[in-house]
Amino acid sequence: MKKILAIAPYPYLPYHSGGQKFIAQFFEYLGKEIDLTVISVAENDFALAKNYKTIPLLKKSFSRYYDRSLIHKITALVKGNGFDTLIIEHPYLSWLAFAIRKRTGINVIIHTHNIEYQRFKSTGKWWWPILKRYEKKSFQKADGLFFIAPEDKEFAITQWHIPAEKCFDLPFGIEISSNPTDKDQCKEVVSTKHNIKSEEKILLFAGALNYKPNLDAVKIILDTINSLLLQQPSFRYKIIICGKGLPEEMNELKKYSDKNIIYAGFISDIATYYKAADIFVNPVLSGGGVKTKIVEAIAYGTTVISTETGAAGMVKEVCGEKLIILKDNDWSNFIELLINNNYLEAPTPNLYYKTYFWKNIIESIINI
Repeated sequence: MKKILAIAPYPYLPYHSGGQKFIAQFFEYLGKEIDLTVISVAENDFALAKNYKTIPLLKKSFSRYYDRSLIHKITALVKGNGFDTLIIEHPYLSWLAFAIRKRTGINVIIHTHNIEYQRFKSTGKWWWPILKRYEKKSFQKADGLFFIAPEDKEFAITQWHIPAEKCFDLPFGIEISSNPTDKDQCKEVVSTKHNIKSEEKILLFAGALNYKPNLDAVKIILDTINSLLLQQPSFRYKIIICGKGLPEEMNELKKYSDKNIIYAGFISDIATYYKAADIFVNPVLSGGGVKTKIVEAIAYGTTVISTETGAAGMVKEVCGEKLIILKDNDWSNFIELLINNNYLEAPTPNLYYKTYFWKNIIESIINI
């Protein structure tokens, strides 16, 4: 059995964001098939790691990203345990991975969640050119690269001239392998909880609201999409917004409670809400990489209406009618599609589950 060492540079157990969830589930399913050990920070609840070993070796402070004492410690681990591959989540610790490779000969794979410099450029960080140079050099030196988004892999190959044979797809996975059969029951549960009438469509947005692209999307929902919907009195609806991290000054959106807006906060069983929703609205205009909320919404049989930016990273040809994409800022057509929603009954294609089901993803990774 292969012995793989992985490094996750921040807390991910329990998970509260799409990125954390991706890491947690990737390790859990990978650990079912290979001998996996993960190095991370002690702030994780490692009791939640069922299928792999963990080592809380990284410091809590930001200094963990430049802690040179890790070179000796992890080199000793690799030599003492016979690891043959090192996977690092994100390119930030690639300097460390390459230092360990120089001393041990271990293969280094970077699991990149986005083209990071593009994400930080889109959110206005001044230091993105520095990250761009570091990220590109890391890609060039790695033995292999796992990409969540097909667009990111294509960018690496065509723009940074990374050899295609080093680049592999590793999409965000789902835990169900077919269309859910309990959507009606879930809709009844959510409707009862939030006092939603049977004739009202449930529109949903979910995401970590302390992440600027998601918070900006919420503001677009409140100030643009909902304002336009309120001008259509024949369309009966409620918009549910889920997620933790809403700024305190927004006061849990209470001033919108009489305007068809429901703030549900952080929902531990978000699958129930995905299945209950008629439409998942995704007016995201910044940030990089695949939006995990879209992957899950479609898996649970819910149609997604998204901006082009918000749908980046999706394998669109397997989504069928469940993913509707509009140009960024085309809010008039966005509203028209929300209202004229005769497409809602189309099922999620079987090919979608073949592409995104975790078991299938891990099988392809093992072959690599």
